[in-house]
Amino acid sequence: MIPGIAPKTAVAPVAWAPQPRHMFVFGAGFVGRYVSERLLAQGWQVSGTCTSVTKKRELEMLGMNAFVFDATESRYVTSSLENIHSLRQATHLLISIPPIPGIGDPLLNLDEDLRRILRHGNLEWLCYLSSTSVYGDCGGVLVDEDHTVNPKSESAKLRYNAEKGWLNLIDDPNLSAFIFRLGGIYGPGRSALDTLTKGKSLSQRQKLRESKQYTARIHVVDIYQAVLASMSIRCARKIFNVVDNDPAPRAEVFAFARSLIQRRYPDLITETIDDKSTGLDYQEIIVRAEKLVSNARMKQELGVNLLHPTYRSGLQSILDAWQIQSQLPNRSQ
Repeated sequence: MIPGIAPKTAVAPVAWAPQPRHMFVFGAGFVGRYVSERLLAQGWQVSGTCTSVTKKRELEMLGMNAFVFDATESRYVTSSLENIHSLRQATHLLISIPPIPGIGDPLLNLDEDLRRILRHGNLEWLCYLSSTSVYGDCGGVLVDEDHTVNPKSESAKLRYNAEKGWLNLIDDPNLSAFIFRLGGIYGPGRSALDTLTKGKSLSQRQKLRESKQYTARIHVVDIYQAVLASMSIRCARKIFNVVDNDPAPRAEVFAFARSLIQRRYPDLITETIDDKSTGLDYQEIIVRAEKLVSNARMKQELGVNLLHPTYRSGLQSILDAWQIQSQLPNRSQ
């Protein structure tokens, strides 16, 4: 359990002029970029980091104030933070940079520098994107946010350490700080449909996931919904499982995706990807890290009405967006 996740008592309000809404995204990748594009469309100012000059140009074309920030180059991280001037102006901070094996969260390793920058800024909301992997092996039982975590892998342990670090980074009773424990993320351009149509072979790690009975998932649009909803909760420290209602096996999801494609685009899949075989006996490699992840708190306290409560709805919406041949996934990518 992470202590201190209950709402904190706010100090007496002080008259102040409302700040322009400014989101800063550490790690404008798949989720960060999705959120950024939609906030820009709502009139937000959005800044963020990426890992290359090419990606920086792409983000700037969207209207973002972008910075190249390589979290793996620890000797440059401090100076990079100081050079990100818009970080001080941010009212909202979304962290989507995963921990690095052997290092941990590269930003929290510089917590004093980060504290100093954020403490003297305009920050009122913070959200760290974590993973349901922190629960570890729960024997297939239903787990909610109050369930004792038991991370087994190095990445899961680093995630859990990062959760604690971000929740306690700034001790300001007026700051809302949230942890989102995400299921497997999918959406347009990143789904079983895209994997099948691009004809890519599955990695051994992906194949091993076939043995799991339950896999939590979440469509990126519903992550965005949760982000927006959490902004209305003030002066709190909270953890939310952000997952859909249907933790189905990976093989089932790929079978459904293949059926969707074959019905509408029968010639699109020209080769068979072995998304079922792992090269090992299926019954012998069942990973004992099973859990059913509850999303009840997200629905009740954030009021999120999932647009895609199951993978079927999510995959169908992605396929429906493939209206003409030019919009179909490029198999050469």
